[in-house]
Amino acid sequence: MSVMDTALRESLKSLRLSGMLETLDARRLAQAHGGELGRLDFLQVLCQDEITRRETVAFQRRLARAKFEQQVTLEEFDFTASSKLPAAQIRDLGALRWLHSGESVILFGPAGVGKTHVAQALGHLAVRQGAHVRFAKTSRILADPAGGHADRTWDKRIREMVRPDVLILDDFAMRQLSAAQADDLYELVSERQGRSLIITSNRAPSDWYPLFPNPVVAESLLDRLINTSQKVIMNGPSYRPNKRPKNPTAKP
Repeated sequence: MSVMDTALRESLKSLRLSGMLETLDARRLAQAHGGELGRLDFLQVLCQDEITRRETVAFQRRLARAKFEQQVTLEEFDFTASSKLPAAQIRDLGALRWLHSGESVILFGPAGVGKTHVAQALGHLAVRQGAHVRFAKTSRILADPAGGHADRTWDKRIREMVRPDVLILDDFAMRQLSAAQADDLYELVSERQGRSLIITSNRAPSDWYPLFPNPVVAESLLDRLINTSQKVIMNGPSYRPNKRPKNPTAKP
């Protein structure tokens, strides 16, 4: 490494631009030496390379923090799997107007129709637009604050779930809630007012109320949640068999 290289490295490090060294490759230098880029053009190209690098790193970090079960996109979703799927409505959700207006999305219908795929795909789109997203099974979300009651970290755990711009609750309303779970869910949804949720459920929202032991909590929570959400009924045959790998030993 030459003295000039060392000085440049130290200067970029002091300016917190050491990542620029990764984009200062032989091609860029050759363009500069060959006269393809003037001095200002060369500087502009280096700055744009650094911006692109930082955006890529930030995107990958947000994607990792989302904790998706699968890296799926809306472009990959097979809208032809069933004529009963509301394709136009789902594609419209891809514009993310619901996110910018602080609304939520409820995807409900029978098992296997692609609700979780669509939920994660919408989350992926939000990550691409710079939003912070968190995906989790609802049972896991409810177990986390429950542990906080025991070790006095409840406030901290709730804050962690309130922070993301989009919180995806998969498999919502699978079973009867305990009084403590219902109260925790009420607090979470209340604290997230103005921040988007994406909920997937095998039950219609109207069937959620009996799962709450306290009807007052159910009315207060669910009326607020349902009335500020875009509801998507996903129906049709199971989407999952189309995505299963074929068994090479199976008989035609």
